[in-house]
Amino acid sequence: MWKKGDYVVYGEKGICEVDGTTHLDIPGADSGKLYYVLIPMGEKETKIYSPVDNEKVPLRRPINRQEAMNLIREIPELSELQVPQEKFREDTYKAALRSLDCRQWASMIKTLRRRRQRRLGQGKKVTATDERYFRRAEEYLYSELAMALGKKKSEMEEFIGLCIREGAEG
Repeated sequence: MWKKGDYVVYGEKGICEVDGTTHLDIPGADSGKLYYVLIPMGEKETKIYSPVDNEKVPLRRPINRQEAMNLIREIPELSELQVPQEKFREDTYKAALRSLDCRQWASMIKTLRRRRQRRLGQGKKVTATDERYFRRAEEYLYSELAMALGKKKSEMEEFIGLCIREGAEG
């Protein structure tokens, strides 16, 4: 069970701080059910109530510094996401985001970067869907890496590139 002050990764909200637990006193809610009170990073005015026994949207601990550096070292070898059929491309992106798996997010970014390069090289535009999911994957991954490494999210793309070029000695 998570306790007040813990950080967790929660679904599409990303990293949240656990602000405690509570029972909801609202009509239609099970007053005996216990909920985590979560505050998303960067949204101090927002509170999310997630059942402690929530199986639909799991919570996990954020990666630590060593795990972050290991992931950055692995990025060049990560395979791209496999899209079985073009009509299922968006479903593949959604599944990767919902996985709460940093490696899936990194693979998705890698996939979408290469796809962007291919499309632009063919004189085509980048699709709005690709751009939207690329930004979301970056948000998820860079936020978590930044927290683990004590850096700003805006520094992550450059830091990752530098680490990859230098063999991730950082």
